[in-house]
Amino acid sequence: MEASTIGILGFIIALLLILVRVPVAIAMGLVGAIGFGIINGFDSVAFVMGAAPFESVFPYTLSVVPLFLMMGVFASHAGLSSSLFRGVNAFVGHFKGGLAMASIGACAGFGAICGSSLATAATMCRVTLPEMRRHGYDDSLSSAAIAAGGTLGVLIPPSILLVIYGLLTEQSIGRLFAAALIPGLLATLLYMGAVAVQVRRNPELGPAARKYSWSERFETLREIRAVVGLFALVIGGIYIGLFSPTEAAAVGAFGAIVMAVARKAITKSVFWECMRETAQMTGMIFLILIGAAVFNYFIETTNLPQLLISAVGEAGLSPITVLLLLMVFYIILGCFMDALSMILLTVPFVFPLISALGLDPIWFGVLLVTVAELGLITPPVGMNLFIIQGVAGNMRLETVAKGVVPFLIADIIRLAILILIPGLVLWLPSITAF
Repeated sequence: MEASTIGILGFIIALLLILVRVPVAIAMGLVGAIGFGIINGFDSVAFVMGAAPFESVFPYTLSVVPLFLMMGVFASHAGLSSSLFRGVNAFVGHFKGGLAMASIGACAGFGAICGSSLATAATMCRVTLPEMRRHGYDDSLSSAAIAAGGTLGVLIPPSILLVIYGLLTEQSIGRLFAAALIPGLLATLLYMGAVAVQVRRNPELGPAARKYSWSERFETLREIRAVVGLFALVIGGIYIGLFSPTEAAAVGAFGAIVMAVARKAITKSVFWECMRETAQMTGMIFLILIGAAVFNYFIETTNLPQLLISAVGEAGLSPITVLLLLMVFYIILGCFMDALSMILLTVPFVFPLISALGLDPIWFGVLLVTVAELGLITPPVGMNLFIIQGVAGNMRLETVAKGVVPFLIADIIRLAILILIPGLVLWLPSITAF
């Protein structure tokens, strides 16, 4: 059997194992080790298993992962989510659907200091869902708004997915962060637009809340100035070249701890709980990286990337056609896989194709994370849907899934805009200090 055929079978087997809930790290590592042994002899597997784990986690730049995770964990425990919701609600809550819009805006703000979609969705659900229920909001609209808003945590910097993509493809993390700012703002506005369209058609879905006075609005803004300041320090520092991404992550983590202490939200037990959460999430991500590294050794020996490039060249497909086909592929794959697994499994052989076609890797990275967002709210595996159902406690999954349809349409519109107007992604990176 040819190496390329073994490679295709290996990819399919890894995908099937993940779909039947075998842990991603084990599925990729097991298939990678066995596949490599079949092609190169099982005596060489010991070398791969010795080298791959070390090589996948030793780079200094990987320290941004636990540091940004720590930043998000301490920010969550500091109660910043409530302040963000009150701040946005003071300005838009008096509109029909305003509380749902405020939830989305608060998710965007929290995502800017968290970087995790699941943490953003879970945290904001505890804060905003009870308030929307108290005002008579339809569960379908309120839960879906939080689920969709939670996806902003994987796009708005600092994004763990963008960090992983940058490390896999050797792209500047700072440029990726800059590239994601405008798409993140566009996503927030389109999600709010999806709420506005729904309540315009059926005002009973989201009744208007009370209108705040300007003095009350300025008071709520004072509550969130620490959040704005931390985001400006971390992302602004990267943008102007004051910090490297790793240094910025350390500054952000320290700043989040200081904010939590200043708000008197940290006790000895809470501190160690935050450290445990950070270590747990870091260990999970690093274990997946190790599995992906073993799988990549296998993929490289099969020459699949080169064969894929040759097949596209012989088919005479234009770069934009290939890009559109890849987007469809990722949207379908996202219905059954989580975003991190999808990126780690496919980027090793997709990225060489992107490079060969002359497509900008920064642009493609933002598009990839954008379609990964769709997977977070797309049944049957949309993780944010399960998070909202779990936190809400007494809500059917079908209720959340039904409500996300308008937000999925907004995501498709956003993806089309970013493909048609690459400058929305590439303008900020072109004027950064990198």
